[in-house]
Amino acid sequence: MPVWQSLYDELKGSGFMVVSVAQEARGCEHARPFIEQAKAGYWTLIDAEHRVSALYGMVNVPQAVWINEAGHIVRPAETAGSTDHFRRMDRKTRTHTPEALVARKAAQDAYLNAVRAWVREGANALDEASVTSRQPRISEEMAQAQAHFRLAHWLRGAGRDAEAARHFAEASRLYPESWSFWRQAADLEQIGGAVSEKYWARVDALGDRPYYPPPDVPGFKPA
Repeated sequence: MPVWQSLYDELKGSGFMVVSVAQEARGCEHARPFIEQAKAGYWTLIDAEHRVSALYGMVNVPQAVWINEAGHIVRPAETAGSTDHFRRMDRKTRTHTPEALVARKAAQDAYLNAVRAWVREGANALDEASVTSRQPRISEEMAQAQAHFRLAHWLRGAGRDAEAARHFAEASRLYPESWSFWRQAADLEQIGGAVSEKYWARVDALGDRPYYPPPDVPGFKPA
């Protein structure tokens, strides 16, 4: 969040606004400490039912959608400057090599510079046809997954945790591309280290496929 606060402070005079949305099924009180700690000057929202992800085709965090002053999407959901360098870190010490840290910072800077160029010059915005072609198509399985996730959220709120767990699992099975679904369900299990082990097993199972598909903005170099 400090990165986005800095960018907002820099560009707010040009009509730029950041809208941060926490996809948090545990609700406002769980997300509140992180938001208050960040002391963000931009809008910060909490979406317990992951409706924003469903509407914009988001499957992971951080992802961003660029929306212009007319309310039109000019870049659909994409990775907002993160890279896959984390996959090569030392998992015991959770440390990165100096080279990886430099590369991660360079990629993040490239994405932020692309935002700056869009706000100031209109650069990097896509035309309508390109936006349409990149927008995820909602399949029957994806729609069913969304329904299972919302039902699971309701069941958990009603204290029916066992039933909720089954529907969270079904949502993830139907829509395996959604890391947000999987991670939210894993967080709700609250089983500590076992969640981390499952997470890394799932990351490793990607093989050569990216965890963070790189955005095609100038100067961005993926891991």
